[in-house]
Amino acid sequence: MAGRQGTGPTARVAALGALLALAGLQAPRAAAAPAQPESACVAGTGPYQRELEHHLGRPVDGVQSSADCHAVRAFQRANGLTPAHGYPGLATYRTMLVVTARPAPNAAGDCPVREHRVTCVDMDRQLLWVQKGDSVVLPPVPVRTGRDYQETRPGWHEVYQRNKEHVSTLYGSPMPYAQFFDGGQALHGTHGSLYGGGGSAGCVNLTEPDAKRLWDLLAEGDAIYVWGTKPGTED
Repeated sequence: MAGRQGTGPTARVAALGALLALAGLQAPRAAAAPAQPESACVAGTGPYQRELEHHLGRPVDGVQSSADCHAVRAFQRANGLTPAHGYPGLATYRTMLVVTARPAPNAAGDCPVREHRVTCVDMDRQLLWVQKGDSVVLPPVPVRTGRDYQETRPGWHEVYQRNKEHVSTLYGSPMPYAQFFDGGQALHGTHGSLYGGGGSAGCVNLTEPDAKRLWDLLAEGDAIYVWGTKPGTED
């Protein structure tokens, strides 16, 4: 005796699908879920409001609007800043300086051009890059130079000692990828933020990934040129 065909909901759906297929039609699909709206951006006016408004092509009035907040948040996301909250604070402003400098970091000609490699440390903008002749071989990255009374010494220097896993003998703090250039002052990585604390104790601090890139590029005897004044310190 032949088995009885199913008559439940599953069988009925299957039969409908078969009939539609024979007719060259497609079974109806479930409606797509509605897209989730972008979350509100409510960050207030920040200390670098005008600078970010100008950079992002917003009306420059120094007052945060919802559109300003969304534009700043998009910039933060595009440049890997966290949290991306839309607040135009110091970290966002410093990132803006890096982005602005990338096409031509030495446009003002402050870092001398030489046929050999020169590591340029711009204390005005708190940027570092490496150039050789007219070519930039390491694009600009953010740095933190010395605070008041422990300023990074300006002028020409050269790398005289390198220590990949150095620990400060004065402060006991790690100085990864340290490259010393003047009386204990060094280019080196830091585990903390580059945007707080008022400055270093005279060294040029970089993020650890940037310090490693610089370590892989430079060698003892390489030239370093430092100029300018760190914002917030005395001339």
